[in-house]
Amino acid sequence: MQEELGQFKRNEVWDLVPRPENVNVIGTKWVYKNKSDENGTVTRNKARLVAHGYAQIEGVDFDETFAPVARLESIRLLLGVACILKFKLFQMDVKSV
Repeated sequence: MQEELGQFKRNEVWDLVPRPENVNVIGTKWVYKNKSDENGTVTRNKARLVAHGYAQIEGVDFDETFAPVARLESIRLLLGVACILKFKLFQMDVKSV
C-alpha cells in the first residue's frame, strides 16, 4: 500500500482540491492480491486503490464515458506503414500506470 501511494506521489497522480458544493465524491477502497510464482509460492503482495465508480449517477456525476483504446485496424495500419517505411519498432511495458 505504501509503495502504491509512493508511486502516486512520484507520478503526481492527483492534487487535493476543495470539494465543490452539490457534487458527489467517489469513494475508494484498497484491493489486495498475492502474486505467486509457478510453484505457488507467494513472491509479492500487491495493493491497488480502486474507485467506487458504480456509485456515480449518469447526468449528475458524469455525462458520458469512454475508454481510450486503439482499434485493431488502427494498430495494423500503423504496423503496416512502419514496415513499409522500414521504421524500427520497440515494445515496452509501463509499470504503475
